[in-house]
Amino acid sequence: MLDGLRRAMCLYAIFTAMLRLLPIFLLALIGFPTLLQAQLTTSTEIEAASTRQFPLAVKQLREFVAVPNDGHFPEQIQANIDWVTPYLERLGLATEVIRINDVPFVLAQRIYHPDRKTVLFYLQIDGQPVDVSEWDQIDPFTVTLKHKNSNGEWQEVEDTDLGPENRLFGRSTSDSKGPALSLLNAFAILNGEGVTPAYNVKLILDFQEEMSSPQLPELVRTNKNKLAADRLVVMDGTRHVSNLPTLTFGARGIATTTLRVFGPRQPMHSGQYGNFVPNPVFRLSKLLAGMKDDDGRVLIPGWYDGISLSEAEKKAMNAVPENSDSIAARIGIARPEQVGGTYQEALAYPTLNVRGLKAAYVGGAARTIIPDEAIAMIDIRLVPESDGVRLLKLLRDYVENSGYHLVDEEPTEAERRKHDKIAALYGKMKYAAYRTPFDSDIGHWLNRALIRTFDARPVNMRTTGGSQPISPFIKALGLPAVSVRIPNPDNNIHAANENLRLGNYLEGIRTCVGVLTEEL
Repeated sequence: MLDGLRRAMCLYAIFTAMLRLLPIFLLALIGFPTLLQAQLTTSTEIEAASTRQFPLAVKQLREFVAVPNDGHFPEQIQANIDWVTPYLERLGLATEVIRINDVPFVLAQRIYHPDRKTVLFYLQIDGQPVDVSEWDQIDPFTVTLKHKNSNGEWQEVEDTDLGPENRLFGRSTSDSKGPALSLLNAFAILNGEGVTPAYNVKLILDFQEEMSSPQLPELVRTNKNKLAADRLVVMDGTRHVSNLPTLTFGARGIATTTLRVFGPRQPMHSGQYGNFVPNPVFRLSKLLAGMKDDDGRVLIPGWYDGISLSEAEKKAMNAVPENSDSIAARIGIARPEQVGGTYQEALAYPTLNVRGLKAAYVGGAARTIIPDEAIAMIDIRLVPESDGVRLLKLLRDYVENSGYHLVDEEPTEAERRKHDKIAALYGKMKYAAYRTPFDSDIGHWLNRALIRTFDARPVNMRTTGGSQPISPFIKALGLPAVSVRIPNPDNNIHAANENLRLGNYLEGIRTCVGVLTEEL
């Protein structure tokens, strides 16, 4: 009887203990993500988890950068797919390779909450071509860790020296494998902490962004359902010049054109034919000089049509912590152009830029000739109010109104005899600009995430000066888009010695953890 009583008392103790634990079990069944979410709710918790992950994140970036990624070469695209796809799957994301005209994209996704919204992340994986001779290291794809010494020179340091001011030098460290791995390491942190993202996620990986993503519009048109989401976060672009955490709400579009002014049929001796044969360099120079005034404003009629900044817009734009004089001093100019009252206001207008000139020879190859042609390569950065096709037409009208006969290719003999001024203009609209309002759901959400992560409001930029080929997402899917900026502004993107500051990489991981855990 005593044994039976003991057994009964033991069972009663177990039963009462289970009753006390029942609310916890129920909470785990009903709200497991919410329960665990508390582990990554504060800036301190996010920073600690990110710091623990950071050495592995640096190792992974070294490995990923070691895979060359010029989008012109299919074998390099495939090598990057082979590296990143298994990683995505280890993170619990389902992957699919979508081919558009034999160019692959990778779509990764996971439904964490069937009843919640979905965020689509855009990741650029390819990088600019490299000229090894211009780099201060043997191989641009072998990441080199460097520290700036007292003489302002970058010196290689031990791989274990992960101080925030040290930098990883290598192609695509900043643009944009670093930002991509910031997001993937944030997923790894959530997995390790047992935390579920606050919403469903999709990732689209682009391997030809540096080629203006020629297949991206077709990808969107033919895969709307697969890419369907509620918001688009772009993991590309550098921070504001202050290097503070930055959100950018728009990007300029871009159109390009080439202006060729023709001279004699072949280069002519400047002694025998000087003062007789017109030099196309002077003619091209007059055309270019007539396009802008001394303040840098474009003089072509209608160039700025449709653009008007209200005082409220100017106030919001100029809340960015910068000073035009200090920017000019850092760049090395005495006076900026006067297209806008400030640097941020200048970004609100379309540009007209000569990106390259060519005529005859210079340096040791120079010779006493009158060139047969002079060439100007021109790019136009677009804002949402400006249509690239219209601006290209305005430029064409300007050349024609300056007395030039325009040809498609080389002028014929008949055209040479008939027309004094002959030029060719080859224009191409690449992609449009986009802009998301500051006062938007995606803007409020991302600001909440970064304030929680850093205990300070991030820089909110109305637009970036550069271009991003993501307007097809905006147009075809109707998605509001904002770019989350991670790399340091002095990272030498597109040039030799591209680099990523370690402090930025760590803060990028923290940023992504904050974004993934912020409720929509």
